[in-house]
Amino acid sequence: MAAIDDVTDGRPAREVLAWSRTLVDPALREAVANLPPSMRDIAGYHFGWWDEHGRPSGVDGGKALRPALVLLSATAVGGAPTAAVPAAVGVELVHNFSLLHDDVMDGDVTRRHRPTAWSVYGRSSAILAGDALLTLACDVVASSGHPAAHEGTRRLNATVLSLIDGQSADMAFERRVDVGVRECLSMVERKTAALLGCASHLGAAFGGAPPERVERMRSFGARLGMAFQFVDDLLGIWGDPETTGKPAHSDLRNRKKSLPVVAALASGTPAGHELAALYGREPYDEPLSGAEVPRAAELIESAGAREWSRRQVDELLANARHDLHACFPQEQAAAELAALASLATTEREPSSAGGSVSDAEPPA
Repeated sequence: MAAIDDVTDGRPAREVLAWSRTLVDPALREAVANLPPSMRDIAGYHFGWWDEHGRPSGVDGGKALRPALVLLSATAVGGAPTAAVPAAVGVELVHNFSLLHDDVMDGDVTRRHRPTAWSVYGRSSAILAGDALLTLACDVVASSGHPAAHEGTRRLNATVLSLIDGQSADMAFERRVDVGVRECLSMVERKTAALLGCASHLGAAFGGAPPERVERMRSFGARLGMAFQFVDDLLGIWGDPETTGKPAHSDLRNRKKSLPVVAALASGTPAGHELAALYGREPYDEPLSGAEVPRAAELIESAGAREWSRRQVDELLANARHDLHACFPQEQAAAELAALASLATTEREPSSAGGSVSDAEPPA
């Protein structure tokens, strides 16, 4: 997959992520400290701050891409990144609310190379902790005192409703074989793309940008979110567990209707038909097992869906670059946003191929 831009000025992406953490982490910890103890313990475990006994942990809490996107978006429109810290905390809390709930709904027992919160504390407690993070997110943004706080809270709430709607569609897909590519893309737009779009939107708004520039930044984040999900779905099938923190072929074992899977099912190829027979077997909630899982991965690739997904990433990044440039951003921040986008969509899938595509049709 090609890099989003050729601009090289600015800090490397990993340095940007570290900078973002130094600004956001203290405020995030302060916010979580205000939760009731029962919820605080689970949240801190989920963030990787301590183990299930409350002892400090050196576990990697993830890249924290979304807070960095908020801060850089504020900088890109000429604002101070420190002014956008409450928005960055709010977005990160919403993201982790969704992760806590997703792990319960998907039955995932591993995240970031350690047991998921629900597998340690129980399903009900993890759900409640997710609810607590969501409530906290809205409170952090609303009480920030920033002129954009009211609109920012409304945007955050609207994004959460979008996430819930998208998750509902995702769950409904589990019991259907006839999921179309366009409705799967629509589901992703309401989930990953919506939250990254919200991150860029809030960053630009807290950076003091006028509505038209805020919208351009939102579109940049949303397109990046779509590309990010394509890459995440590729990793859910072919990713190295050492990189992803999840078991190999985890999405296939659960018969998840990810983008490459849906594209293969809709391809009309012999491989797509064989995959449909595997995925359509009753009972629907019975996982694939044994040789069926690697066979499903082979069928998806044979149907052309792996390469199609990679091409979509290149097109989405090109369109995101256009939105970013149309916002007339501050030069260094633009370079760093480009580096961040490349890290999010290239490094996580190192074997991906380059190229571009002029349409969004699935492989045929």
